[in-house]
Parts: sequence; C-alpha cells; structure tokens
Amino acid sequence: MKIYTKTGDKATTSLFGGTRVAKHHIRIEAYGTIDELNSWLGLIRDQKIDTHSKEILTAVQDKLFTVGAILATEAKKEKRLNIAKINEEDSAVLEREIDAMNELLPPMTHFILPGGHTTVSYCHIARTVCRRAERIISLLHENDPQPEHLLSYINRLSDFLFVMARKLSKQLQAEEVKWIPEKLD
Repeated sequence: MKIYTKTGDKATTSLFGGTRVAKHHIRIEAYGTIDELNSWLGLIRDQKIDTHSKEILTAVQDKLFTVGAILATEAKKEKRLNIAKINEEDSAVLEREIDAMNELLPPMTHFILPGGHTTVSYCHIARTVCRRAERIISLLHENDPQPEHLLSYINRLSDFLFVMARKLSKQLQAEEVKWIPEKLD
C-alpha cells in the first residue's frame, strides 16, 4: 500500500466511513490538533524522565488515538467505529495522577511562567495544544454533539500536563518563575 493516494490533492479528505470534507473542516482541525498533541507527548516521553511518567504518557497517547478516531467519524457512522470509547474512568485515571503529583509539590501561590528546562517547556507547549484541541472540539460539539466523556478527558489532560510540568520542574531542579503582576502606581 502506498502512503500517498492523491485523493487529497484537491483540498478534500475522507472521514472514517468515506464522507469527503474540506481539509479545513472543523473535524479535521479537531483530530489534527489531537495528532499534534500526541506528537508533543511523544517528544516529552523521549526526554530523560522517570519511568512512571513515560508509562502514563504512553497510555495517554493510546487514548489520543481513540479520541482522534472518534473525531474522524461522523455520529451517524459511529457504529462502524468498533473501538472502546473514552469513558469516565479515563478522566479518573488522570485525576489520580494529578493528585499524586500534587502531593509532592509545594502549593501554588502565583501563576507560573512556562519554562525553566526544555522538558518542562515541552509540557507547557503540549498543555497549550491540548487547550486548543479542547476549544476546537467544543466548537464542533455545538453543532455536532460529541461523546459524553470526550471533552472532560481533554480538559483533564491539560490539567495533567500542567501538573506534570511542575513535577518535572521539581525533578529536574528547574526554577519555577512566578508571575507577579506589575502594580499600577
């Protein structure tokens, strides 16, 4: 099988099930952004980080392929997508991970400027891509309701990535720079 089909040369692509849509269609934006997020998670996983973080990131990457498949399938053809859906437990796993990481961190008293170490910066970039995916999926959801737990999973994932950035800052002994707004005179 060739990787190129030439079917997209005229600015259209196929959703799962065969429906052709413009390459700028909101569904394509949604699952394309999920794919981008997944690539950033792979980059984070390739860094020198602890084994548990690598394992949870691999599990999240697997879930993101599920999210992408769901987003690439029209609701009327959803029955053709014979894979497990995102469920409440998927978000609960992220919540447990967030809680466990937070137990090891000092409480937040200010917003934190992204940065301090390349690996931490990758987490912050992934977090912002995740937030963009959430905005796009939310927009899609307005006219084409998405499965019940999909949006909450993406929302929780951005929280997870923020806390992971903090955890890695601590592990890598990177400074967390607090944002202290300049006061008006």
